Amino acid sequence: MDNHDIDGDLTEMLLTEDEIHAKLAELARRIEVDYDGRKPLLVGVLKGAVMVMADLARELKIHADMDWMAVSSYGAGTKSSGVVRILKDLDSDLTGRDVLIVEDIIDSGLTLSWLRENLESRGAASVEICALLRKPEAAKVDVDVKYVGFEIPNQFVVGYGLDFSEKYRNLRGVGILAPHVYS
Repeated sequence: MDNHDIDGDLTEMLLTEDEIHAKLAELARRIEVDYDGRKPLLVGVLKGAVMVMADLARELKIHADMDWMAVSSYGAGTKSSGVVRILKDLDSDLTGRDVLIVEDIIDSGLTLSWLRENLESRGAASVEICALLRKPEAAKVDVDVKYVGFEIPNQFVVGYGLDFSEKYRNLRGVGILAPHVYS
């Protein structure tokens, strides 16, 4: 789906598919250097990180295992509730593993802060974070994120895995959702 397929639903396109792919390639090169000689476990956070995880993993030139976890703090709204629930847990044992959490976006940081602590408590050798997008103005807690693709304004964005009520995930880029769509 391209932005012209949803004419009027977006106020602005922030990132094109090409810009996203170029940034993921840049992040992959950094990850390869940092994990040289090790095989990280990429932990994708469902559902939003599906596109990021798939494209990042394909870009990597090192071996990496993949697993998925679903956590939620949103429900059907546009703002985090702050209460984290595990909807799908990992299948992998983290003991002694180098874990790289792959996220689509960091808003408040509350969910990601909780997730990092949760995975560290499972005996991982290391836990780092890779996020395609971060909203610095929305941060409520400071989360150390080793790999950040783009810093974006504190707007409601959709596309490239990000949704509103399960719509817009398949938009090839990332755009700002028009307020009339979600108000």
